[in-house]
Amino acid sequence: MFTLNFKTMAKNLNSDSEQQVLQAWKNPLNRRSFLRYTGAGVAASAILLTGCDDDDDSTVTDNMPGAVNLGSGDVGVLNYAYALEQLEAAFYTAVVALPNFSTLFTSATERQVLTDIRNHEIAHREFFKAAITGAAASQIIPSLTPNLPANALSSRASILNLAKTFEDLGVAAYNGAGKLITNPTYLGIAGKIVSVEARHAAEIRDMIENGTFASGAAGITAGNIVDANGLDVALTPTQVLAAAQPFIRETINGNNLPTN
Repeated sequence: MFTLNFKTMAKNLNSDSEQQVLQAWKNPLNRRSFLRYTGAGVAASAILLTGCDDDDDSTVTDNMPGAVNLGSGDVGVLNYAYALEQLEAAFYTAVVALPNFSTLFTSATERQVLTDIRNHEIAHREFFKAAITGAAASQIIPSLTPNLPANALSSRASILNLAKTFEDLGVAAYNGAGKLITNPTYLGIAGKIVSVEARHAAEIRDMIENGTFASGAAGITAGNIVDANGLDVALTPTQVLAAAQPFIRETINGNNLPTN
């Protein structure tokens, strides 16, 4: 089922737009502005993560040979978020680069929304890459290779439905991971990023069907995200990785992530 590989697809896609975004990120003024906005200036300048030292070998896969090990402690949680942001950034980059993007999305407003979301996800991905590299370079996970269902990019409906899956899952992942972070700086950053992801989720849902931005009782599998108390869904890393794994070619090992 999952046969569409982004590396193969990239040969047929125009990557100029993403390169422009990355170039903007590389610009010192733009990068400093983003880090200042997220409160990540300190984080990206090599703050040592809780429980990390030069002798930490948590990136060595101990349970799943050949898998990508996220690690443990705060660095493991950041790698976890980095993996999810890689998936989202790759997906939206592929969507915006489609030759028939303007045909699938005839509304200029919708095209702008999807382009903005792509830019946000690239910024999130690059932020985590910079933060983990600065704090624990030897423990950062590699670039991942997303896989999509064969018809994932074939229609407006299929694109938006997969976007909904990724966005709802991402919000639930941050909600569930917050309690696992011990470094208050990173906890604050996660709170700022999840709020942006929630805006994405709400907008995508409304693009599918107006007024469904937070519909029904909680439960992502049922298509709903907010419970009767007005609380959003929170999922554990184990639950999130199980849902995300079919979309990632590499096997992700989250066995060493904190659980409480």
